[in-house]
Amino acid sequence: MSSSSSTVESPFRPAAVTSTRFAVGSLMVLVLVNIINFYDRQVPGALAEPIRKEFGLSDSQLGLLGSAFTWLYAVVGLPLGLAADRYSRKWLLAAGVTVWGALTGCAAWARSLPLLVVSRLGVAVGEAACAPAATSWIGDLFPAEKRSRPLALFMLGVPIGGALSFFLSGPIALAHGWRTAMVMAAAPALVIVPVLLLLREPQRGASERQSTERQTSERQTPEHKTLEYKAVTTAPATGSIWQVLRIPTFLWIIASGALVNFNLYAIGTFLPAFFGRIHHMNVGRAGIVTGIVYGVGGISGGLFAGYLGDSIARRQPHGRMRAAAVASLCAVPLAYFGVQQSYGSLAMAIPLLTVAYGLLNMYYGLVYASIQDIVAPALRGTSMSIYFLVMYMGGASFGPILTGQLSDRMAHRAAAAAGSLQITEAFRAIGLQQAMLVIPVLSLGLALVLWMGSKTIARDMLNHGGTA
Repeated sequence: MSSSSSTVESPFRPAAVTSTRFAVGSLMVLVLVNIINFYDRQVPGALAEPIRKEFGLSDSQLGLLGSAFTWLYAVVGLPLGLAADRYSRKWLLAAGVTVWGALTGCAAWARSLPLLVVSRLGVAVGEAACAPAATSWIGDLFPAEKRSRPLALFMLGVPIGGALSFFLSGPIALAHGWRTAMVMAAAPALVIVPVLLLLREPQRGASERQSTERQTSERQTPEHKTLEYKAVTTAPATGSIWQVLRIPTFLWIIASGALVNFNLYAIGTFLPAFFGRIHHMNVGRAGIVTGIVYGVGGISGGLFAGYLGDSIARRQPHGRMRAAAVASLCAVPLAYFGVQQSYGSLAMAIPLLTVAYGLLNMYYGLVYASIQDIVAPALRGTSMSIYFLVMYMGGASFGPILTGQLSDRMAHRAAAAAGSLQITEAFRAIGLQQAMLVIPVLSLGLALVLWMGSKTIARDMLNHGGTA
């Protein structure tokens, strides 16, 4: 075993090479950053009902709050992704955390919907730095054959952060008001910044370089080893957006991102309201139940995806994409019947929605690792920023607002069918339940897109990937 792999290193101490201890320590900090990222991102969903009632909002306006965040997040993410491939990812990420933490807290002083939207736009600017910088960083910590698990662990920030937000923000709002819940959500972001700044950032392409050194030392002559090492270390430091867009699998992955995030952002915005309206819960209990769905389903799905992704990738290059397709297909009937459960059937609704959410969350550990497989190290930040731009603008941004508009339309239709001129809470409940049936429909489309992407990934790994 090489000395670099056996050395016990701290992620906070300067060194020339990466070790297992260094990689795991760095990953844990990045995971904490992503947990806080999604904690702060999901706060408006956890507080949707008290915010709606205070400002007298419709579901369309409530959805607009989430969509406005997503639109700016997508646009700002592209230049920040390019910056992540050219400048220090550590300082970029630290600045982003500081901005989103401060603006999350500022929402407590919003006295109108426009001011609340402005505060969330500031959060979007800060959070847009997280995924491109952090996933590129992780790609340089772990070799290709071992990336599913760390990326799945990183993306557990989605369900863990969301679960914590729902578990804590709902009860805090019930006891002290939604503004206090906003301030409490801001504190962890500002605490993690000094820890993040103590990390040392790996060199770009470090994991590929170590993998190449290991393989050549085991299989090849010293002369061949020298040539391979030079080929890796002299690879271009930067690349272009068009290099990424010429990869067929990447286009399928972008389409899949739009579909899965339409669903997940619709769930994050309206699931607490769904439990409140359909199952007659107050904001505290609705938050706790939503936290259970996020925590149990999301964490289980993410961990299983990480294990499955690394084991199947060794045997089948297309295995990760196909596994994600099958998981999405399995989510279709579960989401449908979970949404359809009426008052008194909570014992059925919770497990159905929990498993459906877990299956959809398998997407991250499987598909994000596939992105790393098909792009070179110097293009990882760029590729993630392109992915997020199209995925958010084409999918996630529409999840909250279109679901909200559909909910309002169905509520009006239910009222008209009952001969009522007033849209009561009972009609709002009917409208939201019918609107959320869009989730199983798009999950079916997601499964198809992922399956199509699995047909091209093996070729693209050879032609474009950092492991080629």
